Amino acid sequence: MSHINNGNPRPANLPRRVTTKTLQKMRGDGIAISMLTAYDYPTAEALDSAGVDVLLVGDSLAMVVQGHETTLPVTMDQMLYHAEMVGRAAKRSMVVVDLPFPEGQLEINRSVEASARVLKETKCHAVKLEGGAEQANRIEAIVTAGIPVMAHVGLRPQSVHVEGGYRIQRQTEQLLADAIAAEQAGAFCVLIECVPTEIGRAITDAVSVPTIGIGAGPHVSGQVLVTHDMIGFNSGYLPKFVKQFADVRDAITQAAQDYCQAIRTGQFPSKEESFE
Repeated sequence: MSHINNGNPRPANLPRRVTTKTLQKMRGDGIAISMLTAYDYPTAEALDSAGVDVLLVGDSLAMVVQGHETTLPVTMDQMLYHAEMVGRAAKRSMVVVDLPFPEGQLEINRSVEASARVLKETKCHAVKLEGGAEQANRIEAIVTAGIPVMAHVGLRPQSVHVEGGYRIQRQTEQLLADAIAAEQAGAFCVLIECVPTEIGRAITDAVSVPTIGIGAGPHVSGQVLVTHDMIGFNSGYLPKFVKQFADVRDAITQAAQDYCQAIRTGQFPSKEESFE
């Protein structure tokens, strides 16, 4: 069971680089794990400097960066392009990269090859794979190849058309079976998306590896959010499970308006911004 000690957020004895062993120790010590998405160098550098434990180069970039309606259009090459930037920026954070659709759905060897590209072509450290029990053989093959795997159970955005939309997942027995199978196959962590609080707790109690929740309640080993949602740099819609910690979109809009006004009124560039 996870016992999070919110009064001791960062013990001094943790190593500089967060690894799979670090996360396991944090779970054992009851220290909450922080995780956010990153898709570019400056964002990753800022989040890493802030002390975020894990950076996720998520296939969510298809929606929040590329402007698509689902995560499905983003390609493996595009994921690697963004992952390479994030991997170079992160000095302490562990960096995990999503296997995009359909790299995690086709033949297992293809998934192993795609995962190997993440480690060979970027400075990232692990991959994330949607699925549980039905993905156990794939997870085992990737781990056997020497590549750490974070499993992803609950709501699976890559299966949005099968599910008929983004829905809360309530199949307790299946979700437990998925998480247990993923751990037994070698996954170092299980991400749990969009489940009732008590299911998030039950999954955390059922496995010994860390669990990361996104819409899974507080009784997990850590939390993840899409950074663009967390800082208010999105189109306006926020899922129920998001807490917005800043309003970057309004700040950027206001700055751009002020910039345009300064140009039109002749206030910019002034003498201070001009060469003699």
